[in-house]
Parts: sequence; structure tokens; C-alpha cells
Amino acid sequence: MMSLIVYPNGNRQDSGSGFISLYVAIDNSTFVAAHQEVFADLRFYVFKRTERNFFTVQDTDVWRYNIFKTMWGFPRVLPLATFRNPSNGYLFNGDHCEFGVDVTIHTPFQRSELFTVARNFPNPRFSWNILRFSTLLGETYFSDVFSIGGRNWNIQVNPSGAVTGEGRALSMYLLLNANERVRPYEKIYVRAQLRVLNQRASSQWRTIERPIDHWFTGPGLGWGYHEFVPLADLRDPERGYLVNDKLMVQVEMEAISSTRYFPS
Repeated sequence: MMSLIVYPNGNRQDSGSGFISLYVAIDNSTFVAAHQEVFADLRFYVFKRTERNFFTVQDTDVWRYNIFKTMWGFPRVLPLATFRNPSNGYLFNGDHCEFGVDVTIHTPFQRSELFTVARNFPNPRFSWNILRFSTLLGETYFSDVFSIGGRNWNIQVNPSGAVTGEGRALSMYLLLNANERVRPYEKIYVRAQLRVLNQRASSQWRTIERPIDHWFTGPGLGWGYHEFVPLADLRDPERGYLVNDKLMVQVEMEAISSTRYFPS
């Protein structure tokens, strides 16, 4: 249910002082769910008796009603001085006037999406201790599955490097877990930091950190660096990255997007 609302002295809270303000409000009971929206075209009328026609005002955009915004309209339809001047014909037969509105409701969307980006996770870090690093003969290794931001992830390392880093550098990537469910065309935005931790307190050699700022497009896919750290630096005992044949890597999630679909 909708109602025409007239502010005869202007809506001060909407910078309408000194004007006629006109709005259409929708009843809260219209919205059966928090995500529901109603899209409407509004055309307001003020009758002008001297010319037997209407002064009209209409926006070029559709008005978007929801549980958080239940009233739309114009705070400055007509200046009060213009409206009250008898020669203009808006007031007639003493103190009468006529206002009207045409409301056109657009067909509601059959499906909708709500995209949000979450930050400040309770446990934003995942650390992986890779033991007996020098004995790893395979090309690719994956961490255990870990969950942050409502999604499951893995860290991938290539001890001897991959692509441009092959034989030269440690390669490391963040992957969306292969069993994660992703809708067709859905993308997941991630901002994070990948790290190789320094295991010794050193002012000269510090933890190596590289950023991730990427849209993940499907399970098993990831993003990272073919040349995360040169193998010569990694194996240098003075630098503190490989201690007792243990490598410590970490990811810290800073932002992860999620998309809710209606109906689910």
C-alpha cells in the first residue's frame, strides 16, 4: 500500500523549507523479506485552476523502495511564494488545492544478488609448517584445507619453482579449494598477504611478504608468484627462512567477497 504525503510548508529534514514537498511512502508490511525491493515510477501533479491543467514533476530514474528506504519524492516541488500567489491558480475557492500522483510499479526481478566484502576476520591467518623441506622431491605440494571468510582454501608451494621460477625460486600460490562450490560466472574477490616467515630475530633479514589482490573464478584456481623467493636466499642458513629443514609459510586474509542469491 502506498500513500501520497504533502508537506505544505516544506520538509525541513530534506532541505525543503520554503517549498511544497511531495512524497510517496510505502507501507513496511509490503516487504516480506529484508532483501525485497519495489521499483516505481512516480509522477506528481499540482492542479492549476487558472489554466485548467496540472503542473507535473517526474524524475528520470526509477525509485527504489526497500525496508530501509520507504519514502521517495521531491522536497522542492514549488516555491511557497509561487504556490500561495492567487494569480497562479494553485489555490482556489478560498483555500483549496489539489495534489495527485501516478505510480507505475515495475515488474519485480525474478532473481537478485547481494554482493558484500567482509573484513576483520576472527582468525585471518593460516600458517603451514613444511617439514623436511630438502627431501621434497615432488613438483607441487598443498597445505591442509583451511576456512576463512566462509570459503575453503589451500596454499600451494612448488619447492623447486614453477614456470619462470623453475629451478630458480620457490613458487607459492593461494588456491580456492577444489571442492568449493561456486556458481557459474560467480567471482570471489580476495585481498591477502602471502608470507615466507623468518624464523630468527634478525634486523637484516625479515619475513618475505607479497600481496594478493585478485578475483578468483573457480574451484582449484588460484593466484600467487612463480618467483616468490630465490632458492639461493631460501637455502642460505644465515637468512633464517629454512631452519632445521623446516619452512614456515603463511597467508593472512584481509578481505573476501561473498554473494548471496535470492531466491537461494
